[in-house]
Amino acid sequence: MLYLACMTIPCGTIIMRWLSYLFAPLAFATFGYAVVGPGTVTGNTAVHDPTICKDSSGKYFVFSTAVGIEIRTSTDRIAWTLVGKVWPNGASWTDQYTGTSNGNLWAPDCTYLNGQFYLYYAASSFGSQNSAIFFAKSSTGLPGSWTNEGLVTSTSSSNNYNAIDPNLLIDNGKWLLSLGSFWTGIKSMTLSSSTGKPSSTTVTSLAQRTANGGAIEASVVFKNGNFYYLFSSWDNCCQGTSSTYNIRVGRSSSPTGGFVDQSGVALTSGGGTLVLGTHDSIVGPGGQDLLLDNDGPILVYHYYTPSGSFLGINRLDFSSGWPVVV
Repeated sequence: MLYLACMTIPCGTIIMRWLSYLFAPLAFATFGYAVVGPGTVTGNTAVHDPTICKDSSGKYFVFSTAVGIEIRTSTDRIAWTLVGKVWPNGASWTDQYTGTSNGNLWAPDCTYLNGQFYLYYAASSFGSQNSAIFFAKSSTGLPGSWTNEGLVTSTSSSNNYNAIDPNLLIDNGKWLLSLGSFWTGIKSMTLSSSTGKPSSTTVTSLAQRTANGGAIEASVVFKNGNFYYLFSSWDNCCQGTSSTYNIRVGRSSSPTGGFVDQSGVALTSGGGTLVLGTHDSIVGPGGQDLLLDNDGPILVYHYYTPSGSFLGINRLDFSSGWPVVV
């Protein structure tokens, strides 16, 4: 085969291609990127920007971007049922940010703690800094059970960041909210554990890009071992199978800064190690969240096919010190 190929293509080219195929799996392993398809999920899995949490009975909840924020539940993390919306009667308090009556509410983030669901979510419109993050609570997580806790933070064109894509980290009793999309990237603010709202006006930078118009968003700060890992989605979302979303990561010994990628590049200088990108029929994975479950850290995300946007769920292996999709 090699001899015949060399008759039409220079042998050096063939050999280099063969070597690249041979060592491709090693390269993926070295840099923490694995080409692994989503685990098995069934039922109603047409989601966008999923967040996952688990209540004390072992039931899983996925909340996702939609008018009213959609709620799906599962008893085994495989079969999912759409059970309704957080705001089945609309959320009029968000209209000034969505620019329409009962518009899409974006990228919710769910935390379950001591019998209580805490849900942060965003209201905005594409390309706008007229954005806001809101807060809700529930004891069951089900439709009709949620109380509106009001505005958490907002931005306008006078700010240098954008108040969307919230993610809550509770670390030794301290509440930290990461947020941001494009502009000057991912930020962090400290919240009061009693109110769920900012306890100071300080906003700290966690990550920033200049490439592709500064396309970074969907932050998640996740603690594993001695490190905090900052996951984000890079590049372009929401374009179906033309989407270029991909999931990146950096780590730090602090949740509020100092994140670097596997090559040592600061995330505030455009660093970010690839965790999961487009592969095979899986296009534009991103909008991710993480959950520490009984079988280890779980990554949830959406991805595109010609039929729409769907739920991806995989385990993550941190044994090398960096997350690898398994």
